[in-house]
Amino acid sequence: MSTFDERKDAFENKYAHEQNLTFKVEALRNKLLGAWAAEVQGLNEEKTEEYIKEVVKSDFQEAGDEDVFRKLKADLKGLVDDHGIRTRMSECLKLAKDKLSNS
Repeated sequence: MSTFDERKDAFENKYAHEQNLTFKVEALRNKLLGAWAAEVQGLNEEKTEEYIKEVVKSDFQEAGDEDVFRKLKADLKGLVDDHGIRTRMSECLKLAKDKLSNS
């Protein structure tokens, strides 16, 4: 194997690892957001688990975070404003990154 092939393989492996890590961070962020939004809504434990799954699934509608934001905005209407949702999304993303980088 040539040096070029080795470098190419290394870059491909690094890219795959970063994509996998990004997916895990976003999934954990969505779980944390779902738990928070369920608490804000006053859901019981059983409904909280279902709601967390709904929030995680909502992220598969389109690329980016807007699909999750729209779900939370609709569900938390009258309880939390847009800025509060976006702030919580940022906080949960940071928490998810920290949790996964320390494990």
